[in-house]
This record gives sequence, structure tokens and C-alpha cells, in this order.
Amino acid sequence: MRTQDTSSDRGLPRDETANLIASDKVEGTPVFGIDGKKIGRIENVMIDKMSGQVAYAVLSFGGFLGVGTDHYPLPWSMLKYDENMGGYVVTITKDQLKNAPKFHEDEDFDWSDRERGEQIESYYMVMM
Repeated sequence: MRTQDTSSDRGLPRDETANLIASDKVEGTPVFGIDGKKIGRIENVMIDKMSGQVAYAVLSFGGFLGVGTDHYPLPWSMLKYDENMGGYVVTITKDQLKNAPKFHEDEDFDWSDRERGEQIESYYMVMM
């Protein structure tokens, strides 16, 4: 099964198959906790340049009308797509997310900082 949506503003096709999805379709997808409650949405994905694999999904959560939003890098391996829910499910709850490594919308996040990467992996390793 293959669907195609041609974006007239860029003239680029955006394809989706049963197993593949374009990054712009992932952005904005809801994320649900293990309890089935929505905990946020995917803001963007971070791709490892060397392997080509998605390393993190950046989850946006909190704030009001886009102001005061926090961003939570989640290891991509934590997310499992659920067709019935129309979004990704993770093995954590909203309460557990509140203590996770995050950065505020007006902060720069240093993705090259190994210590921050280890902090993210360490936090979620317990829950995977």
C-alpha cells in the first residue's frame, strides 16, 4: 500500500508506505503513555548522520498555546506506533516524564554533549 501527497508549496512528494513514513508526517504525531493518556506530541526527530538511524524523538509537552513548552528527547527505540491510537506509545507515564531530562523552548540543547546523551539514555534505560 502506498499513498502519495504532493506538496504544492515545495513540489516535493511525501510518500508513506506500510513501514515507512516521511519525517514531516511524524512531526506532530501524538505520543501516549503506557496508561493510554496523551503525554505530548513529536516536535521533531534527530537522525544519526553516520548510521542514518533515528536516534531521538523530541517530545513537546506542557505550556499553553505553544508558550512555556518543554522538550524531552526520547530514545527512538522507546516509541512503538499504535495504529488504533493513531500515535506512538511509550512505556512511561506523564508523571515519569516530568522528571526526565528536558530543555525549555528558549534554550539551546547541545546534542554533541556526551554527558547529556548519557543522562538521557540512563534515565530511560530503567523504563525500557
